[in-house]
Amino acid sequence: MPIEIVCKIKFAEEDEKQKEKEEGDKESLIEEPAQPRSRDLAAFASASTLHGLGHICRSGRLGVRQTLWAFAFVASLAFFLYQAAKSALLYLEHPHVMALDEEAIREMVFPAITICNINRYRHSALTDADIFHLANMTGLPPKDRDGHKATDLLYPDPDMADIVNRTGHQLDDMLKSCNFSGENCSSRDFTVVYTRYGKCYTFNGDRRNPRVTRQGGMGNGLEIMLDIQQEEYLPIWRETNETSFEAGIRVQIHSQDEPPYIHQLGFGVSPGFQTFVSCQEQRLTYLPQPWGNCRASVQGEQTLPGYDTYSIAACRLQCEKEAVVRSCHCRMVHMPGNESICSPNVYIECADHTLDTAVEDSQERCSCPTPCNLTRYGKEISMVRIPNKGSARYLARKYNKNETYIRENFLVLDIFFEALNYEAIEQKKAYDIAGLLGDIGGQMGLFIGASILTILEILDYVYEVIRDKVSRVLRRSKPPLKKPSGSIATLGLEELKDQSPCETLGRHVEGAYNASILPNHHHRHHYPHQGVFEDFAC
Repeated sequence: MPIEIVCKIKFAEEDEKQKEKEEGDKESLIEEPAQPRSRDLAAFASASTLHGLGHICRSGRLGVRQTLWAFAFVASLAFFLYQAAKSALLYLEHPHVMALDEEAIREMVFPAITICNINRYRHSALTDADIFHLANMTGLPPKDRDGHKATDLLYPDPDMADIVNRTGHQLDDMLKSCNFSGENCSSRDFTVVYTRYGKCYTFNGDRRNPRVTRQGGMGNGLEIMLDIQQEEYLPIWRETNETSFEAGIRVQIHSQDEPPYIHQLGFGVSPGFQTFVSCQEQRLTYLPQPWGNCRASVQGEQTLPGYDTYSIAACRLQCEKEAVVRSCHCRMVHMPGNESICSPNVYIECADHTLDTAVEDSQERCSCPTPCNLTRYGKEISMVRIPNKGSARYLARKYNKNETYIRENFLVLDIFFEALNYEAIEQKKAYDIAGLLGDIGGQMGLFIGASILTILEILDYVYEVIRDKVSRVLRRSKPPLKKPSGSIATLGLEELKDQSPCETLGRHVEGAYNASILPNHHHRHHYPHQGVFEDFAC
């Protein structure tokens, strides 16, 4: 009867697993686990603060209840994304609104007042040489007082600045009375300024020491009586660019920080009337790009010599001057700068035409955006006829004129503040980043019940999933170390004759066994014939 010797081979795999588990537990107390475990989506959904996700991602088959929850969640998410996109598009449009407020103060800076006689040259002040040189501008025939023709006359080259200064209406002759807030004033309180109307005068134009008023209403501003001197107006022989059919003065109320641009921004005052101008100061604040289109003043910048702050009037004057200098190689009298002044012939042949073209094409050639801080004055104008019959006789005797002359040449201008308050008009952002985040946060909470922390939860889950995938790929790239498991093998008695089990074991190479060793017939599975063993028991 054959005898079988059953030997049990105990391999080191179980001990190795136990050792790795102990080492992994030790590392987990210090840092991340050696083998990261991916989080289950259902577990994440149940613990997430995102509403509805826990009802969808449940273990088990997808039922009707989960389907309805999934539909509701997708619909809410779509509504949220739609509203968030609308909010983002609204923010990118950079809308703005205008806020109006009215503030009262104890005293206010009185504005600068510029006045110009509509007639540029006094007829009596023109010399024969002036008439000859200004013939194309005034339309007067180029003859001297005795009627000699131009071909018989020889005059020196004209000085346009001298002609304008000398032949313009003089304020000492025009100003008959002046009163500011109950105090007398005179022509010395005005400064000379040149405009398209020639020689003009500005009251309270000193930016360093402006006059203030401490009370509103009539009689608390500037009140002047003027004689426009219609007998000095040029006779019209033919129409030219300088021909004027009006009689009166032009007035502009402006800030001390900007030059007068009276030919476009001024208003007219007629003789024979007392004109009341009630002013309301308006302080405007605009937004720069991308919310608005204003231009901020740069510290130390001088757009126009003598004016430290940027203004539309200064920008236009500078732009017009550059156009005239570029085309005519000279400047007009009213333009700032040190360039030479154009002669009367150049005025007609080049400067006037260039200036008119520059004004027409100002939008293309000259970009003058609105300053971010601007002061302007709203006006309400009313008038009454002067003088009445009694005052006409009195004024005629006082100024040694007849009553007709008084009615045709005298006017009174009264400029005052309506009240000691100003309107603050400010351009504000209608929708800023705070409003955008508030809208998106509110819509996020309303439709899907999420917040910033919910987004962090999702990002954390995505990070763990990606980390687990990367770890698996890195482990697969290393060759695995195969470890045998315990097994039972049988040895034939004949094969063990003259051998002891230990001697047989000693002659085997580590990890390999004799081919005659057969697996136990009680086991259906065949185990690898490789491995490291610690004990061999018979």
